Amino acid sequence: MGDVVEIEGVVKRFGRGGAQVDALRGVTLHIPEGEFITVTGPSGCGKSTLLNLVAALDDPTEGSVVVCGEELSRLTERARSDLRLREIGFVFQGFNLLPRLTVEHNITWRVEQLGFTRRQAQRRARSVLEQTDVPRKAWLRYPGELSGGEQQRVATARALVNEPRLLLADEPTGNLDSTTGTRILDLLASLNVERRMSVILVTHDPLASTYGQRTVELRDGRIVTDVGSLAASRARKMVAMPGRREI
Repeated sequence: MGDVVEIEGVVKRFGRGGAQVDALRGVTLHIPEGEFITVTGPSGCGKSTLLNLVAALDDPTEGSVVVCGEELSRLTERARSDLRLREIGFVFQGFNLLPRLTVEHNITWRVEQLGFTRRQAQRRARSVLEQTDVPRKAWLRYPGELSGGEQQRVATARALVNEPRLLLADEPTGNLDSTTGTRILDLLASLNVERRMSVILVTHDPLASTYGQRTVELRDGRIVTDVGSLAASRARKMVAMPGRREI
């Protein structure tokens, strides 16, 4: 079992001349297949930049990023899109839902691109919408008609519908009430255990940070701590227990 993510000596620099800012400064991070890590740190420390690099949405200024065995800098844009479609789920902090598509269609279009029929895509979409607690009455509405919390749940459903090998989540509980937020975190933990889905979760939420097997803290673009979580080990054992309530 190898690493699903290999980040080596990554620097990400924005701007030019005297206006240059290093968002990441020599970051090296390896994430084994099936691991759940949380990334914490103050605003502006480079957390979202790190996720964007792993998602092949941006390129490092220096260093290398390998995801699912692919060196991202060597991929064409089409190959990057295919990697995201097949292997990666991304829950954006700003939702990034398509405003002119219904909630259900926001999910099914992604499955259809994988070659599923419309009926198969609809079945998978409805299953994951139920898992993420999106009410049935919202399925035929448009994103702009939903609350922020409902949009976040739809965004989570879209990220999970392709059964990704790697899930990237940028503050997925930030717009949710505590009960729904916990249910989403429990769902991610159960998928991590049952499907060996690797998870990188960026969060400011103290509860969410306990769900990771490892917690990586960033400050000023550098990793300052990288430690295991005893609380996560206990939580994961509970998730895997026979007879636990399904979400």
